[in-house]
Amino acid sequence: QVQLVESGGGLVQAGGSLRLSCGASGRTFSGFAMGWFRQAPGKGREFVAAITWTGSTIYYADSVKGRFTISRNNAKNAVFLQMNSLKPEDTAVYYCAADLRLNVVRVGDSDYWGQGTQVTVSS
Repeated sequence: QVQLVESGGGLVQAGGSLRLSCGASGRTFSGFAMGWFRQAPGKGREFVAAITWTGSTIYYADSVKGRFTISRNNAKNAVFLQMNSLKPEDTAVYYCAADLRLNVVRVGDSDYWGQGTQVTVSS
């Protein structure tokens, strides 16, 4: 069974930083694009960032550009989200996702999803 497991969430003050990790197990994710989404209370799921297998193509939501950085370590089947200059509006449950197709990841139709990790930014 394929599993994506997020970690690294927590409580941080506005202006602070967090680094989320997503590890994959159960199969190889060779060739898979991976991404991050978030869902705030009472809101729909929102795209945050996505990256191709090689890292040659990366997309960010406008709301996080210049503050968040997505990266991956294919040898460890892992993807990361470095979040800097955090704002209270970044508070949400963050999910990682994986799919062979980057555009599928971007629109939130990935085949594989993690269970989420909570990020809370206090003002």
